[in-house]
Amino acid sequence: MSDVSSRSEGSSRSEGSSRTEGSSRTEVFALDGLDLAALVASRVCHDVISPVGAIVNGLEVLDENNQDEDMRSFALNLIRKSARQASARLQFCRLAFGAAGSAGAEVDTGDAETVARGVLDDERTKLTWDVPRRLMPKNRVKLLLNLVVLAGNTIPRGGVILVRSEGDGFRVVAEGTNPRVPAGIRELLAGHPANGHIDGTLIQPFYTGLLARAAGLSVTVALEQGGVAFNVASA
Repeated sequence: MSDVSSRSEGSSRSEGSSRTEGSSRTEVFALDGLDLAALVASRVCHDVISPVGAIVNGLEVLDENNQDEDMRSFALNLIRKSARQASARLQFCRLAFGAAGSAGAEVDTGDAETVARGVLDDERTKLTWDVPRRLMPKNRVKLLLNLVVLAGNTIPRGGVILVRSEGDGFRVVAEGTNPRVPAGIRELLAGHPANGHIDGTLIQPFYTGLLARAAGLSVTVALEQGGVAFNVASA
């Protein structure tokens, strides 16, 4: 993730270290590259551990109730569903956080739509995707996917997430019951975490802000009637 890391090679590092570039509040908080990698890895593990754990539970049920057809059917259905979820989340994380497509500088937005639908289209949340299929710089694709995740977090009861292109940027809107803007998200997107601290619960919006700046874009968040909007435009 060298394209989003603001720590230069050869600078001193210590576990948990971080710094702020310059003395002005307008300067962006700089997270040590090793800490950034560790926090993003923890975020990915958090996404996949639930379905993987469910697969293990299903296998244990099979071991203990192999002769009970009802329990066997229940366990197999649980394993199938959880395996699909784990696969979908891994594919999403590979594109949103990893080096997928690193052989080139651009990624197909159709691939982004596919992985987004894989993790979002369910009984609670629907995805409306209005982004023309084309090759897009990979940091923009990563930014878009991370914003889709952030948008989903603003509607914990589910709803609709709308994604569309707007000029040189795009707009992601989450509509649902009692939408909310998470505390501190604007500061994290801007690279100014409260108390100069980043942990696993805060890395998603902070990393999203890193991607935006790497792509020469800015992100604003607004609570609108019926939803929360993330607007992306040239910085």
